[in-house]
Amino acid sequence: MKGRSSATTSATFFTEEHIAICEAVDGYLDHLGDRKEKMLMELATNHYYPDELLEAMGELGLYGALIPEEYGGSNVGLLSMALAMERFAAYGLENTLALLTTMDTLAIIAGGTQEQKREILPKVATGNYHMAFAITEPGAGTNSFNMSLRAHKAEGGFRLRGEKAWITGIDRANRILVVARTTSREEIKEKNLPKSFGLTLFLVDPKDPALNKNKMNTAGIEGFSQFQLYFDDLFVPESDVVGEVDQGARILFMALNPERILGASFSVGMCDYFISKAVDYSKERVVFGDRPIGSYQGVSHPLAKLRTTQEAARLLFYEAAALYDKGAPPQRVGTLANMAKYLASETCFDAADRAIQTFGGSGFVEENLLIQFLAGARLSKTAPINNEMVLNFVAEHDLGLPRSY
Repeated sequence: MKGRSSATTSATFFTEEHIAICEAVDGYLDHLGDRKEKMLMELATNHYYPDELLEAMGELGLYGALIPEEYGGSNVGLLSMALAMERFAAYGLENTLALLTTMDTLAIIAGGTQEQKREILPKVATGNYHMAFAITEPGAGTNSFNMSLRAHKAEGGFRLRGEKAWITGIDRANRILVVARTTSREEIKEKNLPKSFGLTLFLVDPKDPALNKNKMNTAGIEGFSQFQLYFDDLFVPESDVVGEVDQGARILFMALNPERILGASFSVGMCDYFISKAVDYSKERVVFGDRPIGSYQGVSHPLAKLRTTQEAARLLFYEAAALYDKGAPPQRVGTLANMAKYLASETCFDAADRAIQTFGGSGFVEENLLIQFLAGARLSKTAPINNEMVLNFVAEHDLGLPRSY
């Protein structure tokens, strides 16, 4: 088992149900044995996340963790799913598509119609139905309110015109949750409306002929590709609008805290992956005399510091997830979720860098499966939101400092 078992790290947060989920996930991963390394090599060389793992997560009930029982889910909560995702990431097998599907699922639960819930949620709960999320645009970046993809009212629905970029997993998704502007920025300014007004959520078929997809040459999301999307007057019926027109931002905000928490769980798990590889190597590698390099403080102290910081990040995301499940105020959950995302991603990148440094030249040998995952560790500091914006949030909402952007 990589690193420490989540289920025994801090009994404060866990019920017997949480422990059972961790044991089920660890049991499955341990059962894979040496095949885990082959899967990692496939991720690194073919950039394809194994279908077997996607199916296993469904069989373990992870996709239904936040879905009410009436729609086929288990409703065991965010902490349960985050614990499971942490364990997969501890073996280097983090699943970005699971995070995106969870975000979209929460948006449908919060704002979807009964028909949408009955159609989509039971499929998601089986683990055989995945969803992508399209919000980022080349000209908007972190400032989503500046997006320009327009949805124009048409008979029976809307027509989407514009583009998105850095959209993950379109080729593996059954549906896309697309964020588009239904009221122009000029009209919002003219009528003195809130800047969050005017965004609407749409369910789109990724195979729609009016959606042109261009695969981007990016790195960092192991196993999944990213795409530029061009919406060529794509028609979306009114039945595929999620929530109220112009009020999509309100629904999206409800999914942001879980997104940060699951992102932190990935980073904490990947820390286990990097630290464990560095520790194992430093116990075996002998350079001077007959003592392994792990006995040198220049090697052991950086790893011990990483473990300490990792544990702090782990406890932050545990607390954030537990409070979310208890229905704590979103503001409190958001502060902890953002802190967890920040600390976990910074520590994850440092762990990747330290593992490569511990291996020395061998850290650049592809068979050791370190250098390939450095980009993903670095990406965690930039996506789904960059750490500078996270610090802006903490400064404003926790410290009460003036808004800086």
